[in-house]
Parts: sequence; C-alpha cells; structure tokens
Amino acid sequence: MKAGVYAVMDKREWRLRLTVDWRVDQWWWSGQGLAGPEPYPGRPVLLHPALPLSWASEALRRFRPEPDMQRWDRDRWREHFSVLMKEISGGRHGTPGSSGVKPGGWPECGGGEEPQLPSAAALLDSAGRLAGLLKGRSLLAEEAEALLAEQAPELLAAPWRSAAQLAYLQGRLDLQAAVQPRSSGARPGTLRAGLRRRLLPRRALSAADGPRCLRCGSAAEGRTACAACGLDGCAYCEACLALGRSRSCALLLRSAPPGPAVRGTAAGGAPAAQRWGLSAPQARAAEAALAAMAAGRERPPLGRGAAAQGPAGPRPDKPPGRFLLWAVTGAGKTEMLFPLLDSVLAAGGRVLVATPRRDVVLELAPRLARAFPEYSRAVLYGGSADRWREASLTVATTHQLLRFYRAFDLVIIDELDAFPYHNDPMLSYAAESSCRPGGFFLYLSATPPAGLRADVRQGRAGAARVPVRYHGHPLPVPRRIAMPGLSQCLKRGSLPSRLREELLHSVERGAQVFVFVPRIADIEPLLALVRRILPDSVPAKGTSSRDPDRNETVEAFRKREIRVLLTTTILERGVTVPGSDVYILDADNPLFDEAALIQMAGRAGRSKEDPNGCVRYAAVSWTRAQRNACREIRTMNRVARRSGYLAAHRKGGVR
Repeated sequence: MKAGVYAVMDKREWRLRLTVDWRVDQWWWSGQGLAGPEPYPGRPVLLHPALPLSWASEALRRFRPEPDMQRWDRDRWREHFSVLMKEISGGRHGTPGSSGVKPGGWPECGGGEEPQLPSAAALLDSAGRLAGLLKGRSLLAEEAEALLAEQAPELLAAPWRSAAQLAYLQGRLDLQAAVQPRSSGARPGTLRAGLRRRLLPRRALSAADGPRCLRCGSAAEGRTACAACGLDGCAYCEACLALGRSRSCALLLRSAPPGPAVRGTAAGGAPAAQRWGLSAPQARAAEAALAAMAAGRERPPLGRGAAAQGPAGPRPDKPPGRFLLWAVTGAGKTEMLFPLLDSVLAAGGRVLVATPRRDVVLELAPRLARAFPEYSRAVLYGGSADRWREASLTVATTHQLLRFYRAFDLVIIDELDAFPYHNDPMLSYAAESSCRPGGFFLYLSATPPAGLRADVRQGRAGAARVPVRYHGHPLPVPRRIAMPGLSQCLKRGSLPSRLREELLHSVERGAQVFVFVPRIADIEPLLALVRRILPDSVPAKGTSSRDPDRNETVEAFRKREIRVLLTTTILERGVTVPGSDVYILDADNPLFDEAALIQMAGRAGRSKEDPNGCVRYAAVSWTRAQRNACREIRTMNRVARRSGYLAAHRKGGVR
C-alpha cells in the first residue's frame, strides 16, 4: 500500500507523520487543509500524497528538524524532501509520483473512491474501540481485519483505517511498514560499519544490512514486483510467511507503548506452599523466583543464552528481569508456577505461558484452568478458536507470540531448549517483543542451554535449582543394552533377545512402555516386530508428528488402552504417564543429543506409586551424549541427597 507523508509543528518541534486517510489528519490539525500559499507553525505541510509505505516509514525515521523550518517556503521543503528521498531510495528508483508541496487541499492517499467519514463522535468512539482491541497486539492489516470480523464486525462496515489513523494521531496505535531497513531497529553498540565489513563475509553482510521484518525480526530476503506500492523489488519475509505475508508495503499495526509492568509481590512461605501443595524444594524455588520478580532489578540483556535478543535488537526500554527454574524432569514445574501466576494475576497483570509444542499446550491448559478458574483464559496454537481472545492468562505455542507486542507482565517460557524454540532467533525475538518493558521472564527447563547457564553464572539472570522430583525419590539412572543397529534388526526381522526380555519384563510388571526411535520411517516395521513378541492382550501402537490422530493415541496410552507406544522425540517432553518404563533404540544416533536423552529418560518414574521406573539406552556404541546424560542424572541425585530432599527409597530401582 501507499501512504501520504507530511510535516507538522507538533509540541514545538517539526515532525513527519504518515497518513492512510488524509481527511482524518485534516480534521485533527484544525479541520481543514492548508489555508495560505505558505505553511506556518501548526499547519501540516504535505510532502508527498502517496509514497510506498516502506519509504514513508523510513522518511519518518530519518527526518531531523532544523531550527528555521517554520520560515521555509515550498521550494525549500521540496528540496529538503527530495534529498531525503534520494537517501532512502539510493537513487535507484527515484520518487514515485509528485513530490511537490501542496499548500491547498489534500489529495486522496490511497486512490479510488473513499467512503464518507463518520461524525466526529463516531470516529472518536471507533478509534477508542479499535485501540482497545489491538492492545498488546502486533498485526498486519489483514490480521487486524480478521480480528475485527470476529470481535467487532461493525467497525469493518465503517472505514476502520480512518479509525486507525485517528488512534495513531492520538498516540494509541503505531502504524509502520512491516518490513524496514536494518538500521530501523539497529542495536546500540553494534559494530561500526567499517569493522562489520571487515569481519563479515559479503553474503552475511548483505543479510545484516538488508531489510528486516518488524514482526519476527528476520532478514527479509524475498523480492517481488508489487502493484500495491509500485516498487519492482518489494521485500517480503519468508520466515513468518505462514502467518501472512509481511512485506515492505504491508501495514503493521502495533499498540502504543504501555505503562509500567505489573509486578507481583514476594509473599510466599508456608501459606503459599500449603495452598498449592508444594514440597520443600518446590516452595524454595518458587519463593526465590517471586522475590526476584518483586524486586524488579534491572538486568542487562542476555548474551549467548536462549533468550538473547532477536536480530532486530532490543528495545531501549527498561529491560525485563530474568530467572531460570532449573528443575529435573518430573519435579512439578507447573505447580511451582502457581504462586507466581497468582501474584501477577491478583495484581491485575497479564501472564503468558509459552511452550514450543502444541502437545504441551494442550496438556498445560486444563491444569491451569483448574488452578485459576476465576481468570479469563486463552489457549493459542495453529487453528485455535481462541486466536483473537483477550485474556488474563494465555497459554500458547511460541509461534503465536509473533502476534503480540508488549502485552504481558510475566512471560514464562517452558522447555526453552526444545525444538523449535531452541536456536531460533525469530521465536526468541517474538518472546522478547511480547513482554512489557520492565516485565519479567521466567525460563523453565530440565536441560537449560549452555549459554543460559553461562548467563546465570555471570549474574545476567537469577536461578533456582530443583534437583528432585515432587515425590522425593531419585531419578532413574539409564542402563545400557548393547545391540545391533535398529536398521539391521529390521532387515533381519527380529529383535535381540536381551531387548525382548526387558520389554516383556516391563509389560509383565504392569508398566506403560515408551519406545523411542530416531526416524519416523522405523516406527511401522518396528511395530510389527514388537507386536510379534507381545501377548495378544497387550495392545501396541506407533505415533509421530505425521500422525493426524496423535492426541487421541497419547490419550489412549494414558488410559492404558495402549500399553506399548512407539514414537519419536515428539513425545520426549511435556507428557506425563504414570508407571512408565522407557526404551531408547539407536540411542547413539546423532539426533539424540544429551538434552534429548535426559528428557526421554524423564518419562520414567514420574508417579509416586511407581517412582523407580526403568530406562534403557539400546545402541551399538556408548556415546559421549549417553555418558553425559547419565552423569547429569547422577549429579542431580547427589545434589538432592546432600540437600536432604530424598525420601527413604528402595535402592536399585525396579530391577
């Protein structure tokens, strides 16, 4: 799309403004167009009626007022703006259309027949309602229209862009091009241009200097000729294409900067622990996080950790506080969140619980609903019916955060080391953008990334460790089963006798059996072999990310309608099934890193009734990842024992 650009004396300083409906600006700046042949303070100076939106946004960013601008005539304004546009276009495309100053009536910016403006009272009401609906949001114009169609269809019947323009002039909305040059979001303290050119290869330098998507922070490397803005190389972002095309001429609507973030209180102790049924280690960790949140101490942005700033750089606002809850699998991380959620929600704040996977969202949502039935809730994932619902408590996949902007006082990232959040700067950028200035980040993980551990050691983030499960028993330590590679077993059509014996023992003792494999293609042929050795009364099934009935299959496994479940790492975390044993075949596969091996092992021994489930790493070789996973599990058990957290338990597990 295109937008008009004009200069105006606002608060004793000349500023540039963009407009998507010139009539609203006329009304706002005195109710009529420019009255005389020369501009004067307080009256707008039209610089261009219809620029490509990306150029209009960049003109606003680059404009610098000069002391004598109130005395400029139209030729001087024309000269100044012409120089500005040459800088923006690089002299390659020129300035589309007329760039002359128009001191008389304003032309229509969007072209075509404009609907009649509503009355002043109706326009003010529409602007207020629109700003309220978009509060805490970052939406493309098409997404904003989808929200209005569901929440306020009467605003779509009216000229909603007129209301958006008025909300922009009121300071309640921000209107920008969705894709802008890298310098629009440059991070203070980055390498100087000359040094960057020496250090970065040409290809990386091009990506670093090129346009960036304001929605997801990624480099916008796509180009296409565009009839909407008239440019032959309109940039668009491929990274967040699944959520709608973010491009240079797409209008991005963001809510205005909010006030100070809501901080909860540090109240905790015995009453909180008793109310939520927390064990001693859980209560201590929750109290430490509450104290850090209430203190509101500023922390510098994280460096190499998983929560590092996205590629478009941090905001210049007060940075949020940050805290890591490093808790073993099955420690009851969700329950540890309850005191923090209660503290912020009771103070009128908004809370986000984000996790990389839809499966975990669907498991968390009902638990949080039972704990906080008095607060409004939204559950967000691809295809969710709650997509546009505003709520005090939001549970979402991390991709859904791309539609939020400074919305939440407390942002909780669960399993931050999991795919797809881990090592994805786009999702990290989305999480950063969703938190209000001065808000609070809480990270949950049993296997935090090395970078985040370094941030904790260096004081850039607080932390509390929970080395024991809620039931007070040690973590099951994996044992090795030496066996041929899975592909060789499938070719031979048989499983090793040791593996068969162990599987049958698990079934006979009444355990629910997880069997993890690295490849989806191995599930069906392996399932045929497993069914051959199991009694007819023991149902077995396979599932993966390609299974359309995955949720139903997992639920049947929980209900013991399925006893043996073959799966990939899609179920390595966030799934709790009481009385489980775990077998990981081809555990030496590079797809199974240390974190994945720990997480998969963490499916065993989670229930109080069966805390000593068995874990087996079955593979040809005993890799460093397997050794490190076992070492980390033993270390947590030692820390828990030294801290006095372990209950009396039977040594050696189930066998």
